[in-house]
Amino acid sequence: MVTGFAPGDLVRARDREWVVLPFPRPDVIALRPLSGGENDKVVLDPRLETVPIEPARFDLPADAVVTVQAKAALLADAMRLTLRRGAGPFRSAAQLAFEPRTYQLVPLLMALRLSVPRLLIADDVGIGKTIEAGLILRELMDRGEVDSFSVLCPPHLVEQWVNELKERFGIDAVAVTSGSASRLERGLPLAQTLFSAYPFTVVSLDYIKAEKRREGFARACPDFVIVDEAHACVGTHQGRQQRFELLAGLVQNPDRRMILLTATPHSGDEEAFGRLLSLIDPSFASLNFDDARYRERLARHFVQRRRIDLVSGDWHEDRAFPKHETTEFPYRLSEIHRAFQESVLDYCFGVVSQAGPEKHARRLAFFGTLALMRCVGSSPAAALSALEKRVSNESNRLEPQIYDDDGDDEDAVDVEPGTTFDADPHLLALVETARKLRSEPDPKLSALINALTPLIKKGANPVIFCRYVATAEHVRDGLREAFPKLVVESVTGLLTPDERRDRVSDMIAADETQSNQRILVATDCLSEGINLQQLFDTVVHYDLSWNPTRHQQREGRVDRFGQPAELVRSIMMFSPDSAVDGAVLDVILRKAEEIRKATGVTVPLPEERGPVTDALMAAMMLRQGPADQLPLDFRQSALDLGDSVKVMEARWRDVAENEKKSRARFAQNIMKPQEVAPEWAKAETLLGSPQEARFFVERTMIRFGVPLEPRKAMLLAHVNALSPALRERLKEHELEGSVRLAVAEPAPSGSTLLTRAHPLTATLAEALVEASLDRNSLPELGVGRVGAWPTSAVQRPTRLVLLRLRFKLTIHARKEKLLLAEEAAIIGIQGNQIVAEGEVARCWLNTEATADLADIARDRFIAKARDDLPDLLTGPISDFVSLRAQDLMQDHNRLRSASGSASRVTVEPVLPPDVIGLFVMMPGEN
Repeated sequence: MVTGFAPGDLVRARDREWVVLPFPRPDVIALRPLSGGENDKVVLDPRLETVPIEPARFDLPADAVVTVQAKAALLADAMRLTLRRGAGPFRSAAQLAFEPRTYQLVPLLMALRLSVPRLLIADDVGIGKTIEAGLILRELMDRGEVDSFSVLCPPHLVEQWVNELKERFGIDAVAVTSGSASRLERGLPLAQTLFSAYPFTVVSLDYIKAEKRREGFARACPDFVIVDEAHACVGTHQGRQQRFELLAGLVQNPDRRMILLTATPHSGDEEAFGRLLSLIDPSFASLNFDDARYRERLARHFVQRRRIDLVSGDWHEDRAFPKHETTEFPYRLSEIHRAFQESVLDYCFGVVSQAGPEKHARRLAFFGTLALMRCVGSSPAAALSALEKRVSNESNRLEPQIYDDDGDDEDAVDVEPGTTFDADPHLLALVETARKLRSEPDPKLSALINALTPLIKKGANPVIFCRYVATAEHVRDGLREAFPKLVVESVTGLLTPDERRDRVSDMIAADETQSNQRILVATDCLSEGINLQQLFDTVVHYDLSWNPTRHQQREGRVDRFGQPAELVRSIMMFSPDSAVDGAVLDVILRKAEEIRKATGVTVPLPEERGPVTDALMAAMMLRQGPADQLPLDFRQSALDLGDSVKVMEARWRDVAENEKKSRARFAQNIMKPQEVAPEWAKAETLLGSPQEARFFVERTMIRFGVPLEPRKAMLLAHVNALSPALRERLKEHELEGSVRLAVAEPAPSGSTLLTRAHPLTATLAEALVEASLDRNSLPELGVGRVGAWPTSAVQRPTRLVLLRLRFKLTIHARKEKLLLAEEAAIIGIQGNQIVAEGEVARCWLNTEATADLADIARDRFIAKARDDLPDLLTGPISDFVSLRAQDLMQDHNRLRSASGSASRVTVEPVLPPDVIGLFVMMPGEN
């Protein structure tokens, strides 16, 4: 190193002391002031300094301010909370704005045990795949193994990823989409790519998959990539083929780390599943599950947990998820609405019977019937919209809409399909009837209001999912009239993704001025992409989805990790008077529910949709009456389709069996809670738990004269009443006025979880440490670095030494890296022997003083301890720090012990350590 200094060294520059930080360039030096935080980092060129940068020591000054026990304990907590370069075993723990569940650490440990991490994380909807991938990313960044990354995801998930990385992991990434790319590239030098200029990116798959961009991205792609919704990159559709070609090119670099995320890794398509696994390792494409060695290798790269796996057995993670109560809500049609549905169905059957035996014409008639009946069953508004439209006779456009299959390049299609039938007097009469029905009372909407009324009284905040835009607007207007005091909004595919997100966010502001309850009416454009658990706790399926996984996706927006309500409700509405509702329940949803109860998994529709269509048509025909009572032209169609119901039942049995096999193959059993939990507990011990962070903030705000105000499940921090200097610091983190703090996860809407990484915690901790090190900083606090008092905690005179330890971590890998690790420690010394450390010593420091010592006695005890300090630093304290370095090295290497060729870590202590505080404890009365 040209500068002659290494990470962890102390130097003096520009009339103050600094800690040397890791930096990629050897000709400059990165520094953080001893009394500052990470945001105070500077980079200096020693050749440009008028006074040379010199080595320095951190000695306890002769005029250190004297303090009392309570403030000494506060300083110790602040010291621990200011450290961001965690010593271990998880270096990232200090950067997290949340408390991960134990099961969420499993993918992280799996990644650390691979020399080149490549994982397929296939956990259920709502378990926290984003968190699991973010944990891996944050840890590898803090270990110096990742300098840049890209998250590849569908366009509607880009902003969510940017927000999650910022709010949970403290990572500022830029969104790269068709709308932002040109702006980001503007002004860049010709030789610089977007991805070299912005090392942290979240990229829209649909933007980057185009051939002209794909090749450029492959050349500039970072060595760490996360792919969300990875199953959407392996199908036969042209868009999916382009995505697969993009990813297949990226994995050709054997050193590139890849984390693939999907809740539906295997939907019955073995070929697609093999292609997905090939992105981890080309040899996995064979799907040779009969080979024990194959299964063993795959288990190191594949993790799949269902909700049922985590709330039962060894994990017992009930507290991570709310209880889920599902109910059905049948409603009756009025005479006029039932007559309308039957007349539409009779008309459709007439078209079917006239289609003749020609397969294409018959299939088109089937699709037209199903599409129209979906709209009729949804609402009179949707029925009228469909009847008034004309579309081309293309079944490939109708089938995805009928079965709720999203296109690869767009969000869920929620605009009503038009009819494929030729206009005739009968069709025009149906249009007129639908138009009249719009002014009649709607029994379905009335049933919804009846279902919601008792829930609203209990404080529920429901999301109503509709299939079509016209229905959503119809329902929104009806609910606004029925519940005038509530905030009622709608979100449909007519809004852009940004507009949808803004409308949901705006409900919080409107909620604060009108009511503490809200109702959102949405189409399936919101069933993926925007998490709603902070605002809503109830899901109503106003329209049945014809794809079982869509119901799961809808409920997964609310029933997921981070839901503050203890109970989540879902309600499925249907009418026994409706032939289409009955057919869908019999052919699709009831069968899927049977499989879910047997396996704990919601399965998608079988890939082959022909039998599904036939079975639905047969079910609707037979619901009009027994086959021998049907009109002659219907009877043959019903008989022809009769076997299709049996075919569908066989398909469902195959799906159920495949799912059982899949669970047996991929159940994640290689790690148990007792292996994972102790590792995280070590990190909490070193850094402080969320409870300890809360205790610190409460005590510190009292010291500043602004105690926290309890508010139900939250605390209010009135930061506007703090000193101007602190207010200015907090304003930089957008903390102003009264800040709402959650004391437990999940955090209620409008609040943030109070953790060690929260800006309020970090700012207060840094301010207290600065006040102790610099007598000109917040002198009114009186936070000093020396003291003496009597206490019941000890039986013999004891010196407590508050230390800041620094270690040089060397990562021995393909490219050797030198990192800085820091740790706060308290040790208790009697005579020349360390008798307490860690939590025991911390407990002694927190034991309240039994009395005040006379100034002359106090000063004598402090002077004697100060005189003995040099010998202690070269003796027992030096030995203690060296042992900590050995323990730290073992912790780091143990986490990677299963990787074989993974990087090795060596740890060197920086001696002597920084003495932050020196306190003498004398035996006192109990």
